[in-house]
Amino acid sequence: MYQGGRQRFRIQLNGGPHAVSPTVEAATTTAVVANIRTPHSVGGCGREVAGAGVLLTGTWTLNEKRDYLSLLPSSTFAVSACILVFAGSLVTITGFLGCCAVVREQKSALVAYFSSLLLIFLIELVAGILACVYYQRLSEELQQHLNKTMMENYGQPGEGSVTDSIDRLQQDFKCCGSNNSADWQYSVYILSPDSGNRVVPDSCCKTVTEACGQRDHPSNVYKVEGGCLAILELVLADHLLIMGAVGIGVACLQACGT
Repeated sequence: MYQGGRQRFRIQLNGGPHAVSPTVEAATTTAVVANIRTPHSVGGCGREVAGAGVLLTGTWTLNEKRDYLSLLPSSTFAVSACILVFAGSLVTITGFLGCCAVVREQKSALVAYFSSLLLIFLIELVAGILACVYYQRLSEELQQHLNKTMMENYGQPGEGSVTDSIDRLQQDFKCCGSNNSADWQYSVYILSPDSGNRVVPDSCCKTVTEACGQRDHPSNVYKVEGGCLAILELVLADHLLIMGAVGIGVACLQACGT
C-alpha cells in the first residue's frame, strides 16, 4: 500500500494496525545485529570450541594412559596432559568473564579478560612444548627405565601400582617383558620363592590362569618382537604428538584471533 508517495508496511501489534517506516525498521535491525555480533561473540565462539578441544585432549590422554603413568621415569607426560586440562577449563571461565566485560563495558573487567587470554595462550604453548620435548626423550627414558622397573619392582611390597600397571601393559598389548619374555629370568620376583616356580608373570600368558607363567612356551606366553617397550613407546609417542599439536596449534590460533 502506498500513502503520500512513501512505502509503508502494516504489522499487527496489540490487536491493531501500526505503520512502520522501512528506514526505522532497518536502523533498528542494524543496531540489534551490531549489538549481538560484537568482537567477543564472534571470536569468543571459536575460543570456546578450541578450549573444549584442549580440555578433551588432556582428559582423554589422562584417562586412556593413566594405568601406565607409574611406568614412566618422569611426570612430564602427566604434567603436559594436566596443563591442557587446566587451560581448557580456564577458557570456559574466561568466556564468562569476557561476556561480563562486554556487557558492563568496565575497563578493569576488559583488562582482566585480555590478561586471561594471554595467560591461556602461554599455558597452552608451554604444554605443547613440553609434549614435543618429551617426545624426543621418550625412547631413551623408556629403554633405561622400563626394564629396570620390571626387574626390580614387579611383585615387591609397596609396589602394587607398578605391578598392576605391568600386568595391564602385558595383557593390553599382548607382550611379555621389556624386550622379550627372557628378560624375566633376571627379575627379583621370578628369582624369589614368591614366584611359585614361575618363569614369567601370569600376565604374560595368552590365557591367564593361576600359575600359568610356569611354562614359557610360544603356545602359552606372548612372544612379541621388541617386547612391551616398542609398543608402549609407539602408543605414548602418538599421544605426545597429539598433545603437542593441540597445545601449540590452538595457542597460535588464539593468538591470531585475539
